[in-house]
Amino acid sequence: MIRILKRIRTALCREDGTATIEFVLCVPVILTIALASIESGFLMTRSVMLDQAVDHTVRQIRLGHLISPSPTQVKAAICDRTSIILNCERDILVEMTPISATSWAMPTEGAPCRNRVSEVNPPFSFTPGSSLQVTLVRVCIKQDAIFPGAGIGLKMAQTGKLDANGGYALVAISAFVNEPS
Repeated sequence: MIRILKRIRTALCREDGTATIEFVLCVPVILTIALASIESGFLMTRSVMLDQAVDHTVRQIRLGHLISPSPTQVKAAICDRTSIILNCERDILVEMTPISATSWAMPTEGAPCRNRVSEVNPPFSFTPGSSLQVTLVRVCIKQDAIFPGAGIGLKMAQTGKLDANGGYALVAISAFVNEPS
């Protein structure tokens, strides 16, 4: 009996494997931070690229380089400037709404986004407006989270920011006044 207790005490006092315990405790934390950094970097890069592309396209419309633009032309102009956004032409939704200069009534709902699960998409307007009229441009595109089960992707999933396919919405808003013809 004393031998058994002595062996148990010896086994409990051994220091073999202590590095393994530290590794097991530290690596998940470090990986979570690394994955969150990568995810947030891509999210911010995509967001900034979309904002810049929308601003540049709106400037082209305002200056008359895109005369009577169609939704397809505007989508193509935006997507040509966003190389890091995947499936841009398929997943983007562009809305143009003239704003009354007397009431300044803005749309009350959020920017409409394309539904990637079904083919039924939200109604949106595309009216470039007339001469000297303020036009609001709202662009929404869905992008997939790189790591939906870790870091920021996990937080977005927990708060309902991801859709059924694991995508989040990037929204860019701009406005312009149509120059007189």
